[in-house]
Amino acid sequence: MSFSGDVKEELLKKTDNARHCRIAELAAIVAFNGEIRKNSQGETDLRVSAENPGIIRKYFTLLEKTFKINDEVSIDERIVKKNNRFTIDVGNQELTVKILQAVKILSPDRSTAAVEGLVSQMVIQKNCCKRAFLRGAFLCAGSISDPTKFYHFEIVCTSQEKARQLQELIQSFEIDAKIVKRKKYDVVYVKEGAQIVELLGLMGAGVSLMNLENVRILKGMRNTVNRKVNCETANINKTVNAAVKQMEDIAYIRDTIGLHRLPENLEETAIVRLEYPQASLKELGALLTVPIGKSGINHRLRKISTIAEQLRECNDVGNMDMKAHAAHPFGSADRNKEEQV
Repeated sequence: MSFSGDVKEELLKKTDNARHCRIAELAAIVAFNGEIRKNSQGETDLRVSAENPGIIRKYFTLLEKTFKINDEVSIDERIVKKNNRFTIDVGNQELTVKILQAVKILSPDRSTAAVEGLVSQMVIQKNCCKRAFLRGAFLCAGSISDPTKFYHFEIVCTSQEKARQLQELIQSFEIDAKIVKRKKYDVVYVKEGAQIVELLGLMGAGVSLMNLENVRILKGMRNTVNRKVNCETANINKTVNAAVKQMEDIAYIRDTIGLHRLPENLEETAIVRLEYPQASLKELGALLTVPIGKSGINHRLRKISTIAEQLRECNDVGNMDMKAHAAHPFGSADRNKEEQV
């Protein structure tokens, strides 16, 4: 079963103790899956249909607990399957009127009440009733994506007015619900993982909430590891590229004028670098006759690179006094720094 199916299975088993909350969930089922019609005797009847038989059973259970129905006819005998949908009719004029009055579709005088959107605000005044209504709406027209792939929660509405009311209901819990047009439907959706977790908690899907949180934690750990690996890889690449450049510069000096024409400290550094191409700056510094730190070895390698560049730019290398020029290529300021190194 999909994650969305697991959530619905959990919510189908949850029934509120408070009567007003049960009425709110009934109102959602009627709003999304209900049909008010006239029977052959001209009486008002209420039909509810759904692809999931669990929703029909939940609807009947809510009716039994809310309106104290004592019917000898079982739920299985009442459900009719047609075209892959399960349907149940109330079949009782008085009960139909009670249900429609409870969900504020009919007024006390049995006239049709003016309801804009999905449900009368009188049905969802309390937060607990909003949560119950949201649960019923999700059971009838909602879905959640597989959290291991991406985060997406949605409820499909048949009109923009209904979608806006549902959006406002969700936003009342400080959740950023949005609306998108999809063919002839208006879809209310949430895409942020933490807010979907909060929605599951509001609807009462505690087990699914924990499962989603576990997925979020695991994905977060993987993302953190990936970031660290990428960062370390970038640092390694940077170090390797620098080492390759240093090797090329040293090889160029060796092949043009010879390393022996470098100052002793630079000559030793160049030889050690050639012998240990994969060593880090810290390791190179420790391999010298007189060990120095990372900053010192880096300073020497930069001077070697400067000399190599100067050699590349100079056509007549024979006229250069490399001993004098290489010792202090940066001037007096670097002379003091070299003496310190």
